[in-house]
Amino acid sequence: MGGSTMNDPVPVVTNIQDIYPQDGLSVQQHRFEHLKNGFSELYGKGPQFVARSPGRVNLIGEHIDYSLYEVLPMAIAADVLIAVSVVPRATKSEAEVKVKVANLNPQKFNTGEFLVPHDGNVEIDASTLQWTNYFKAGFRGAVGLLRREDPKFLACGMEVLVDGTVPAGGGLSSSAAFVCASALAVLRANGLKEVPKKELVELAIVSERSVGVNSGGMDQSASVFSIRGDAVSISFSPELYAEALPFPKTDPPITFMIAQSFVAADKHVAAPENYNLRVVECTLAAEVMAAKLGLKLKSDSGPLGSSLRGFQTVYLESHEGDQKSGPEQQLQTMLSLTNKLLDNEDGYTREDIASVLSLSVPTLEEKFMTKFPVRGERFYLQQRARHVFTEALRVLAFKKLLQSPPPDLNISLLPKLGKILNESHASSRDVYVHSCPEIDQMCEIANEAGAYGGRVTGAGWGGCSVYLVPKEKVEAVRHAWEEKYYRKRDPKITKEKLAEAIVVSEPGHGSMVYVLLRLPCPVSEIDHFYWDRRYANIT
Repeated sequence: MGGSTMNDPVPVVTNIQDIYPQDGLSVQQHRFEHLKNGFSELYGKGPQFVARSPGRVNLIGEHIDYSLYEVLPMAIAADVLIAVSVVPRATKSEAEVKVKVANLNPQKFNTGEFLVPHDGNVEIDASTLQWTNYFKAGFRGAVGLLRREDPKFLACGMEVLVDGTVPAGGGLSSSAAFVCASALAVLRANGLKEVPKKELVELAIVSERSVGVNSGGMDQSASVFSIRGDAVSISFSPELYAEALPFPKTDPPITFMIAQSFVAADKHVAAPENYNLRVVECTLAAEVMAAKLGLKLKSDSGPLGSSLRGFQTVYLESHEGDQKSGPEQQLQTMLSLTNKLLDNEDGYTREDIASVLSLSVPTLEEKFMTKFPVRGERFYLQQRARHVFTEALRVLAFKKLLQSPPPDLNISLLPKLGKILNESHASSRDVYVHSCPEIDQMCEIANEAGAYGGRVTGAGWGGCSVYLVPKEKVEAVRHAWEEKYYRKRDPKITKEKLAEAIVVSEPGHGSMVYVLLRLPCPVSEIDHFYWDRRYANIT
């Protein structure tokens, strides 16, 4: 069912069937057994519950969230599991409790532990690349929330074992899934029986920033709010809002494949002339168009304090006739203004832009090019704004097809959705220029093998791509990639590497708590200060 689930609590389940689709159940049951057995071997007892949050893929709406336009991500089956056993404080006055954090893959992820002082303030050194920092981030955020509700709150100790299937660095938000699952685990361990989804998202966004990730909220929203079979419609203006967007039941069912290109740009080297530059170009496009029309942009939640969505809002406020038109027509108006006001397709120099904004070049650079380091002599404002507005239109078209599918949906719906994905990729490749030859090739291979459509997803310049594929064509597409891309790129590629490269997923469930065991001892055996407020509520 559609609608907003922002204020619902995170579901608590006792059956794995409530988390995963039927065709993936046997694999997940084996995985959960492996997690439980590993926990018992490590800690000498079974876990009491498992907190779970999935990765996500953005289906449509690429590079438009920081211009404050709507996006449509979905949760994927790949997820982070955190098995937990609670370690109560021996006494209320105990100065510190210990949290032990281990991973099912200890060769790659070293076991760690940290002490939690009486005030619950856990230190995080963001300069170190410790994987446990993500758990600490979720822990600190959760404890901060509980202490705001009750200044006398004392955190418990925890024994934790983590297992993750979201590829790290693959553009599927493994970090957001880990932080969301960590915060959920800590809230549950400390007795919050019902964890509101909205509170979990908000604290996870802030928590992830403590490890140096400046997130806008799409990743966490998709990880927490998602419902199996649904995409998530996320808007950013006038504030963050998310609602479920159901996929129609089709035959064949809607299936998505996510593929890694194994192409990664060095963020420190390439960001100033790639991602950061796009943020600046979009912001400057809004500022230049506003200046040419004599309009003043209002401060908004865009990365640099203004946005193309902000320009649209200010323009419509000054043109009542346009304001009454529908969202598609409003975006068409923005496209017309883009072509009229940003008419230099060869790009603008700093001097060109400074002149329009009545600023000196040093002032322009200080205002728009110091928060993010930027390298570039020419700024392609028309092309970047054109992608944003056309991509926003594609989001609306994609959403409209899902909400009002054609009568012959089994015949025409999926090809129409695939066409939108292909159009999005063409814009990413040719207009926004954030694809790469390898992903362009992967799109061609997939479409030739039977995919309805596909596109680069995530930041781009490498990373991942997403494809809408008929279920009966999944193996054909996988085989085509293996033979025509992966093995040509690396003839010695292993089965494990290939398994990591391709994720097949229907829209999955968001965050959940899976309860395994009741607490190991009755209330009478533990100091009542500890149980009254929290542990009586866990099971």
